[in-house]
Amino acid sequence: MWALILIWAVNFSVVKAALIDFEPLAFNATRFVLASALMLVFLRHAGGLPRFKRSEWPVLVGLGLLGNTLYQILFIFGIDGTLAGNSALILGTVPAYVAVLSSWLGHERLGTKTWVGVTLSLVGVALIVWGSARVEFGQATVRGDLLMVVAAIGWSLYTVGSSPLVRRYGALPVTSVTLWIGALGLVLVSLPSLSSQSWTVISWASWGGLLYSGVFSIAIAYLLWYYGVRHMGSTRTALYSNAIPIVALAIAWLTLGETPGWLQLLGAVAIVVGVTLSREKGRPKIAL
Repeated sequence: MWALILIWAVNFSVVKAALIDFEPLAFNATRFVLASALMLVFLRHAGGLPRFKRSEWPVLVGLGLLGNTLYQILFIFGIDGTLAGNSALILGTVPAYVAVLSSWLGHERLGTKTWVGVTLSLVGVALIVWGSARVEFGQATVRGDLLMVVAAIGWSLYTVGSSPLVRRYGALPVTSVTLWIGALGLVLVSLPSLSSQSWTVISWASWGGLLYSGVFSIAIAYLLWYYGVRHMGSTRTALYSNAIPIVALAIAWLTLGETPGWLQLLGAVAIVVGVTLSREKGRPKIAL
């Protein structure tokens, strides 16, 4: 799990650096084609796809377009327009959004501690966005921050929406199918960017960033996550992800020179504490 934390934390800085040479959509489409091929290999090794019901395919298509095409567009333009550390912190609020959506859909009845955690997480995001407008990077980062907020909400919708299928068929098959659908959508949307990308000016470091982001942060990281869920349970595995934003913030500081201001640091503390509280197990609602 600590390997997983490091992989995902490093990815924010890797993507930010690679976008110096890559156009955002060209980078995303290329890394997802690579990740899709690897997921096919992993899935075949695991026994192949189950037989989904015909009525479930529209849901899978919708989830793939939401959780991979739309989310990745928001993510790549968000991180291109803000700091790698800000991106990691804002996406760290996903568990809080998932808790709210689960409560709204009637999956769980959330306790007071969870609602306090959700509120703290949102306050943390507000501090980060506000702080971005006050530090030397200027108000330009606010647009990227807001895109990341929308991306976090989109990923939360995907997470909650896919949970019934994941419980029925397992995480790897559902994730693989939605990844392939999302990758197809990304390639179609990115065709103009792929054709206009100047491939000859891309440095070896940026190509390495593309390989890292596609192979490690998507394909291998998914397998590590499933391994953790299988051997430690979903709740204990999820708790490890609380460390990702803080590690990512430190890496961005060391590698990209993104020195956080006191508002960002205060927001980071609020998000980590809030997400930890929001992971409290909710009580299932009683069907009446």
